[in-house]
Amino acid sequence: MGRKTQIRCNGDAARFEEIAGFVYERFGNSVHYIADVAGGQGMLSRILNKKYNYEAEVIDPRHYQVVGVKNRECEYRSEMAGFYDLIIGLHPDEATRDVVESAKTRPVLVVPCCNFWDRSRKLGTKEMVAEISKWLEEHGIRYEVVTFRFKGPKNIGILTYR
Repeated sequence: MGRKTQIRCNGDAARFEEIAGFVYERFGNSVHYIADVAGGQGMLSRILNKKYNYEAEVIDPRHYQVVGVKNRECEYRSEMAGFYDLIIGLHPDEATRDVVESAKTRPVLVVPCCNFWDRSRKLGTKEMVAEISKWLEEHGIRYEVVTFRFKGPKNIGILTYR
């Protein structure tokens, strides 16, 4: 008998399928290399790779990916965006600002969670999305706000276009 690895995740596990399906709907085959920033165990990357045939890799300083998922064990910086066709930050924590700043050069999908956008004041999810939207407008970056169907208050994302 083989041993099974139990994968635990916080929040609604359906978010990975939901985000992967959304990426495929919006981008199809127009993107190939995807950065899964602060992707933790790599569940999103695994679905993107296996179900949709993308080459997604986790960029996260913590190293505990599921077997078979590529990872770069480092902190993400916006300067890395040029290596990818799409940057995804599904609850990217401290990498939120760098993920959003990547929109200057690449399409970005960010679903922010904790307020790592403006640490000088308390921002809820809706306020943080509004502040990120304002920043994108100031930089002339086209975007849309998307509400995903997975459970939780942190299901509002922003998709940018290049």
